[in-house]
Amino acid sequence: MYWINFLHIYQPISQTKEILDAVTSQSYRPLFAGFLKISNPNFKINVNINGCLSELLWKHGHRDVIENIKALAEEGKLEFTGSAKYHCFLPYLPEKEIERQIILNHNTNKKIFGKIYQPKCFFPPEMAYSEKVAKVVSKLGYKFILLDEISYNGKTDSVPYNKLFSIKNTDDLIPVFRERRVSNLMMSGIIRDKNDLVQALNQETKVDRYLFTGMDGEIFGHHRPGLEKSLLEIVEGQKPKQIFVSELPQHFPLAEKTQPLESTWASCQDDIEKGVQFYSWKDPKNKVHQYQWQLLNFVLKLSKIHPLISPARKKLDKALASDQFYWASGEPWWSVEMIEKGAWELFEVVKSIPNISETNLKKANRLYQQIITTAFWWQRSGKIDRLAKKYKEGVKIPFIKRTDDNTYQAFLAIMRQRMKIAVEKDNFEKAILWREAISKLETKNDIYDAIHAVDLLRQELAEAELKKLLSEHKEAYRKLKPGQPESRRA
Repeated sequence: MYWINFLHIYQPISQTKEILDAVTSQSYRPLFAGFLKISNPNFKINVNINGCLSELLWKHGHRDVIENIKALAEEGKLEFTGSAKYHCFLPYLPEKEIERQIILNHNTNKKIFGKIYQPKCFFPPEMAYSEKVAKVVSKLGYKFILLDEISYNGKTDSVPYNKLFSIKNTDDLIPVFRERRVSNLMMSGIIRDKNDLVQALNQETKVDRYLFTGMDGEIFGHHRPGLEKSLLEIVEGQKPKQIFVSELPQHFPLAEKTQPLESTWASCQDDIEKGVQFYSWKDPKNKVHQYQWQLLNFVLKLSKIHPLISPARKKLDKALASDQFYWASGEPWWSVEMIEKGAWELFEVVKSIPNISETNLKKANRLYQQIITTAFWWQRSGKIDRLAKKYKEGVKIPFIKRTDDNTYQAFLAIMRQRMKIAVEKDNFEKAILWREAISKLETKNDIYDAIHAVDLLRQELAEAELKKLLSEHKEAYRKLKPGQPESRRA
């Protein structure tokens, strides 16, 4: 097995210095300083840093982070990926704007990191994929594109990781598929050191295949304090062997053509089947989203009629960031401040166009007002509270009522087995976790877990292994289960 360990780090260009300082001190600084101290000679990390974050770090006195990232690359321990400078949602932008964002990102990072910045691989923000994105990425000379496993065929646990593909109608652009299970295990803190990683992979470490984990860097230390130390311990492991994305063709054959499905790393199978895999950024039922995209497309239309020069063009580049749409989804992400800020930035672009007509100015203002009026009404009317409540209560049905008795008993049996294994290995912290998980399932208190006990099990065990164990335990329970409520066994 060959492990591609990928981190994506990003902050919006409008981020406050206070938050930037916090994320840097809690996450970026300890991570990249720590990576330089790794003793494992086989350590390799794949990193995306959007150009707007590179500028923010440089501007606000965090140049040590820049220098550490650069030093890692110069030592052959870090490989850069390309992306879109302002973290735009690429599938909904015109090809020329996609190309512009990618080139801006490349030029910015080239200026800050120097000649060592030579990315061969491309990370679309949110792993948001479409054929249009692949076409532009291939045209610009990238050899690889990072995608989530669900883009392979709309399902999870189905990617053949022992070979490579190339995307149809491109210059052999190779999609590299992120594996969700292990990525989630690391982000949730279930895997905390190199031994946990090997244990979670089980026999897979002996298989000739690649493992691609993809995660937001801010999770380690900022969102989850202490997890940055876990990541530093994990990468000290000799197994699986760590490689760069660009090294994949040295180990695996280019087998056949494929056509990935439109998706993001947040998409699920149900989203794809319903055709709403981008709903967090463009929900057809979300009125705020509708007005936001109307305003953005109107501004893009005006920019064609009135070719923009700086500073209007620079304002438009920044205003294309995806954050405003994400924070307008309401399921569960919501921020009137981010919604208003994004709409205002687009309106500012229109106001800065020389000789703009009063008619166009009024239309842009009307769309701006519709965005913030609708957003405020959603908040004042209680709609956002109802959406949040619906989201939170979606899992507030005890597992015992959401499944059949055989399956429920099988899950309990597997958890008891995992608890026993943890005790035998003196991993008492994990043993306690499983003991509490069993107790919560039995008392129906699993509805209060941030990460459900059953999901923890799914993360710890490969899907094929879990299915096998479930089948075995369900069959054993079926044989023991009496035909009457009372048991006659001794």
